[in-house]
Amino acid sequence: MNQESIESILARKHTNPEETIKSIFDLKEALLTQTCLPGQREKVWKLLLGVRNISASSYIHLVELGPSALDDKIRNDTFRTMATDASFLEHVSEDMLIRLLNAFVWTGEKDPRIDSIRTLFTDKPIDNITYMQGMNVLAAPFLMVMPEMDAFFAFSTFIYRWCPLYVLPTMRGVHCGIRLFELCLRSLDPTLYGYLRGKNLSATVYALPPIMTFSACTAPLSELLQLWDYMFAHGLHLNILFVIAQIALIRGDILQNQSPYKILRVLPPLRAKEIIELTKVLVKNLPSDLYQKLVYHAYDESVADSLGIAATSSTASELHQGEEDLPAYLRDFHV
Repeated sequence: MNQESIESILARKHTNPEETIKSIFDLKEALLTQTCLPGQREKVWKLLLGVRNISASSYIHLVELGPSALDDKIRNDTFRTMATDASFLEHVSEDMLIRLLNAFVWTGEKDPRIDSIRTLFTDKPIDNITYMQGMNVLAAPFLMVMPEMDAFFAFSTFIYRWCPLYVLPTMRGVHCGIRLFELCLRSLDPTLYGYLRGKNLSATVYALPPIMTFSACTAPLSELLQLWDYMFAHGLHLNILFVIAQIALIRGDILQNQSPYKILRVLPPLRAKEIIELTKVLVKNLPSDLYQKLVYHAYDESVADSLGIAATSSTASELHQGEEDLPAYLRDFHV
């Protein structure tokens, strides 16, 4: 039986919630084997993220509040956002990024009108979400895919509903992601894991940027958009495995290099199809309990609790990574 096309699924008309749920399920299945075309991506992302409403009056209200208290910090980041991607620079202005990110900061204020706007993104009470360095890179793909106002609602839903722990001042979700990255790498490839730890390279040193930005810090943007199609369909937790897949693709070079940090400092250009295919294999080879932690870590603090990630962590050095993580033959060996 031939699989229905993404275009056909998007064209469906629904008369009840059950039909809508079925279409979203079919869309996720289609994205396992089909490529999302640029003209489909805006609608696909909104459906997969669960963007409920696009309110022009709400966005205008937030923009009219003007620069937020973090405007200087935002501007210090936005001017260098994807500065080497000609297509991005052609389609997305710095002013668009600045408006969107300042509006996002305002959503964290305690105010009846803003409280009402925040319910468009999440039903859960979440405090302390604000602008963090790197969020400019997270917002950029949304502005590339859809108009500014739509991008704001998709981006805000992405943050509030799917990865709130990544943008807390403590960065607890990011710390948890790094810890899970090392646990997954140790389980999937103990040889590579042991080699890197033997070189005193923890994941904090080389995996922090792609984990913190869901791989958006690695060019090219055209390949990133394909990765995000798959990630939105099957879970943000897959980004941890995307990063492992990127490293696995250069595994031979790493193991043959006496200074692997020189290779890992800047990951090679994204190759979405290869990364996705390898990620599918990685998922099948992970222990079920570790995979469950991976699934929930971006929004469920119990995962961080179980891994010993302190709620007050503010630096990557507080990830509680000790020598007990090393293979036995490397515990007493230092390069």
